[in-house]
Amino acid sequence: MRLAIDAMGGDHAPKEIVLGAVDAVSKMDNLSITLIGDEEEINKYTKEHEKIKILHTKEVITGEDEPVRAVRRKKNASMVLMAKEVKEGRADACISAGNTGALMSAGLFVVGRIPGIDRPALSPTLPTVDGKGFLLLDVGANVDAKPDHLLQYAVMGSIYTEHVRGISNPTVGLLNVGTEDGKGTELTKKAFQLLQEAPVNFTGNVEARDILAGAADVVVTDGFSGNVALKTIEGTALTMFSMLKETFMSSTKSKIAAGMVKKDLKGLQKKLDYSEYGGAGLFGLAAPVIKAHGSSNSRAIYNAIKQAGHMVEYKVADTIKSTMESVRQEKEETSE
Repeated sequence: MRLAIDAMGGDHAPKEIVLGAVDAVSKMDNLSITLIGDEEEINKYTKEHEKIKILHTKEVITGEDEPVRAVRRKKNASMVLMAKEVKEGRADACISAGNTGALMSAGLFVVGRIPGIDRPALSPTLPTVDGKGFLLLDVGANVDAKPDHLLQYAVMGSIYTEHVRGISNPTVGLLNVGTEDGKGTELTKKAFQLLQEAPVNFTGNVEARDILAGAADVVVTDGFSGNVALKTIEGTALTMFSMLKETFMSSTKSKIAAGMVKKDLKGLQKKLDYSEYGGAGLFGLAAPVIKAHGSSNSRAIYNAIKQAGHMVEYKVADTIKSTMESVRQEKEETSE
């Protein structure tokens, strides 16, 4: 398996990116990695390794760059060259912790879409109280969506959850303002009807308050609502731990109590830690493209590499392609 990684993307690049890659090739068999970025900077954190090669470039797409323009103009940027490695068959998948919009553009313009997929979806795995986790898509690749797009998200999310996360016949829920049939906007009402007839285990509408309790293995929504839900979850977790820390440090008695439950609190924090779940897949592209969190540490990169490896191993892109082709043929036969 061959992976291309943007070594210059993210808040802690290239150090944490390189350390995660080095960790991965030392633990995973049949893995080779191409790190794309400033060779001098990359070499500060890795010695020569037979499973790692470096594709040198000093050009980088930053968070301030306008995504589409940057991908088109910065032909030698680390992220663009990374996507090109996949496009030209030198890598099976790619990973970046850089500019999300630019990665989306590089995925579309360089890697290309799967036939039958109108819009790719950005899809992270988020924690649940039972530790199982759930897939949420879309969380911002497309702020506007049509019912057919949500149908495609459901199919892609179900395939990924079954093949990569190992959950048999995963449940699929539609994020809505109520669980009753017929609730919501025109988008959700029409999507509900399509999902009832889709080749997925659709269990109906789910409310935002229930998704962390494991209401469904896959939760489908438009990019605007998904991004709001994601940022709310992230913000709530950060605020909760900040409030807990402030409470436990408020007096001598509470500091003693903190010492007694320190191990339990670390376990809870780990359960909510993004680094345990890898990155967000850009589903719908011709090859696996993983968006790692911008503040990824080496462990997060390592888990993103494992995630990409599973997507390659289980041929997720090919399965999505064949399933969408079957859906398209069925719709054509029904309309005749």
